[in-house]
Amino acid sequence: MLGRTGTGLALALTLALPATAEVPVTTFSLENGLDVVVIEDHRAPVVVQMIWYRVGAADEPPGHSGITHFLEHLMFKGTEKVAPNAFSGIVEAQGGDDNAFTSWDYTAYFQRIAADRLDLVMEMEADRMRNLRLTEEDVATERQVILEERAQRTDSDPSALLIEQMRAAQFQNSPYGTPVIGWRHEMETLSRADALSHYERFYAPNNATLIVAGDVTPERVRELAERYYGPLKPSDGIGPRLRPQEPPHLAERRISMADERVSDPYVFRTYLAPERDPGDQKMAAALTVLAELLGGNGQTSVLARALQFDRKVAVYTSAFYDGTSIDDATFGLAVVPAPGISLEAVEADLDRVLADFLKTGPDPAALERIRTQVRAGEIYARDSVENLAHRYGQGLSVGLTVADIEGWDDALAAVSEADVMEAARMVLDRRNAVTGWLTRPAAEGEAKP
Repeated sequence: MLGRTGTGLALALTLALPATAEVPVTTFSLENGLDVVVIEDHRAPVVVQMIWYRVGAADEPPGHSGITHFLEHLMFKGTEKVAPNAFSGIVEAQGGDDNAFTSWDYTAYFQRIAADRLDLVMEMEADRMRNLRLTEEDVATERQVILEERAQRTDSDPSALLIEQMRAAQFQNSPYGTPVIGWRHEMETLSRADALSHYERFYAPNNATLIVAGDVTPERVRELAERYYGPLKPSDGIGPRLRPQEPPHLAERRISMADERVSDPYVFRTYLAPERDPGDQKMAAALTVLAELLGGNGQTSVLARALQFDRKVAVYTSAFYDGTSIDDATFGLAVVPAPGISLEAVEADLDRVLADFLKTGPDPAALERIRTQVRAGEIYARDSVENLAHRYGQGLSVGLTVADIEGWDDALAAVSEADVMEAARMVLDRRNAVTGWLTRPAAEGEAKP
């Protein structure tokens, strides 16, 4: 009964979903190299401006980990036109909001504002692209801020520390093994000269993509972009993003971390996995569906049904994959054991479920349901102009093309059972894996894990 109902719902959703979303997208470039994407949505008089710089933590020079994230903070310190720390206040006074974020492959800044205030935020964003002013006091103050951020978000969180250690073990040669926020001992030495060198090289129109989404027209955006970004000089320090690549992985790595702050011990495993490649997204689409099949739903996924409901050895299971990166990504699994179940036992059960899946494959009805749900989620996400701006900005920043971004839904829809199994057999290889145990310290007289 449940199986037929699920299949019928999946078929109904498939028939209801459009093949492509009717969202007008226009692209062009300025003479100084700035790429511009305009996404029209005239339902409300609001607009999102995002500027994406093609520089992230994986592009940092050795010994300067965290400089990209540090510079993200320093970008709010002002210019000759905008007073120190006044940027966000000006945006807020106009009824908008703003923020910024850093990853391994990009740094982005955005503002949400009324459409008739676009010229104001564009002028301010363009101004700080090449006219940032930094004092030694600014740098010293903000360095303490990022050190405190690391203390709060990483050093005081056992889960974050485990993930950090696992990434360092996962990526043996790639800079993806370095944390975005940086290693503390290197963060403490970051200087004004380091920040300005990074800024002057990477913060330039020929290393950026401007995304404007909302109640705008391409003609208006071009006019404003030419006025504010057009006069900015490009950087001569921009070249191909060639990074050290991973060698063949020959053995699984294992990490056990015990911390008295841990409330729920768990097993966490990541595998090295291919990223979305320009012009060829088939494997990434299959891995996206595989993650949903294995652990995307807390009640119907393969791991949930086997470990939480059938064997009752776990209280939580999940799987994840995001291949939107320049180099190899990760495919991950997590299991929180039920009370009285050891990490060793629940990991053994996890391995048995994975082995069974590799032998028997997915239930066809479940595969169809998951494939439809994943595609539906992608399509429904287009209802938010901010989500759309993020999708295009992120994709273009890691080397995907507009055609790749717009063809992602079709790639998901084309995933077959054979594709899923090919992806599973390639990725679920323990030689490519790092397995982590997060637990509490053993009590006196108790065996250590």
